[in-house]
Amino acid sequence: MKQPANVLHLTLVVALGGLLFGYDTAVISGATEALQSYFSLDATALGFAASSALIGCVIGAIFAGVMSTRYGRRGALIIAAVLFLISAVGSALPDNYWVFILYRIIGGVGVGIASMVSPMYIAEVSPANRRGSLVSCNQFAIIFGMLVVYFVNYGIALLGSESWLNTMGWRLMFGSEVIPAGIFLCLLFTVPETPRWLAMQGRHQEARTLLKAVNPGADIGHQWQEITDSLQDKSSGGIVSKGLLGVLVIGIMLSVLQQVTGINVFLYYAPTILKGFSDSSIDLALLQTILVGVVNLTFTVIAIFTVDRFGRRPLMMLGAGIMALCMLVIGTAAYLNAIGGYLLVFVLGYIAAFALSLGPVTWVLLSEIFPNSVRSKALSIAVFAQWFANFVVSQTFPMMNDQNSWLYQSYNGGFPFWLYGVMGGFTVYFVYRWVPETKGKSLEQLESLWVSSDAKGKTQYV
Repeated sequence: MKQPANVLHLTLVVALGGLLFGYDTAVISGATEALQSYFSLDATALGFAASSALIGCVIGAIFAGVMSTRYGRRGALIIAAVLFLISAVGSALPDNYWVFILYRIIGGVGVGIASMVSPMYIAEVSPANRRGSLVSCNQFAIIFGMLVVYFVNYGIALLGSESWLNTMGWRLMFGSEVIPAGIFLCLLFTVPETPRWLAMQGRHQEARTLLKAVNPGADIGHQWQEITDSLQDKSSGGIVSKGLLGVLVIGIMLSVLQQVTGINVFLYYAPTILKGFSDSSIDLALLQTILVGVVNLTFTVIAIFTVDRFGRRPLMMLGAGIMALCMLVIGTAAYLNAIGGYLLVFVLGYIAAFALSLGPVTWVLLSEIFPNSVRSKALSIAVFAQWFANFVVSQTFPMMNDQNSWLYQSYNGGFPFWLYGVMGGFTVYFVYRWVPETKGKSLEQLESLWVSSDAKGKTQYV
């Protein structure tokens, strides 16, 4: 079989893993009230229904590094695609709450694998001067998957009454994932492995041929030498060695901060939150959720065209600052009982800022900062931390936002938004203080950024 090596083709196929990432995680947003009604769930059980897939994401992230090293980047994505198919069918059928949870966890394992391997694959086949925009395409696919499922959920909700949605409609929402999962699985057989993974396996001729194919017209001699040198260099030691501990901590912090700034509160609970801003019906709240998805997608496209031009650091700091401001305004409005439809502006501002910064750029940084020899393992640890933080945020928000909770009664529902706003402000400081600019450098050149850690454990970079 002739394997195409056009980097755009490879990116678009592999980014379907991102699309399924978004589709699988956001499908719950249109079904939360139906699930609460069908299974008679309290706030804690509803939170677990929404966040249970994240348990699978954590498991998938743990094993993704081993899978992508042993079976290859493409092999790991094939496993993820199969898990997506199983989850789509299984989560649409059960009458038992715990059976539903089991299949959501299975889908989460697929998400955990794809969330790590898709951006890593794209980074490993991308030219240095296009890597930021190409890896950002994976985030575009994530948001596009969310937007698609928002339309799917809204369309299904219009097919029947609210009673029908609570008994049958939610099953169609989850089952609809079979279509993109099947397409992803088939298309994966049209892409090769990455040149860097092939080099790790000693398949040098295949690796050189593919490297040349994805860099048409370029002299790959120097780049190939850098790749082989990076794989042969044993001086860096293991992941926790002195030279790599700093970058690992930075990767973990970037992952955690992407989540604790509150993005998935809006992605998972958007209809519920938006319905609370006014007296709108659930249908109108779902329609507003689609607007959230459109803004998310639009500003992700802007990030794709700016990340390699302006760099990673400026986008991260600007976006995190705007996110913090919007969250603080929403929290204050809730505390003062000044809730109204005008808050949709700040929700959209927050979403736009995330889509311009922490959404795509965090994944760009994670895919490029780790050395070749430990990339899959280090990235697995960072993504594990990301999904664990995602689980904590998704599980705790319904409890903090429950009208019977002490926090809700004391702060009138504003506390969680204030908390996420403070985390956004801290993200600005963290990026300014600790994260270097990485645009325009090859993956191998970036390895030289992390040269030492001083006595206080501060990573030094040049």
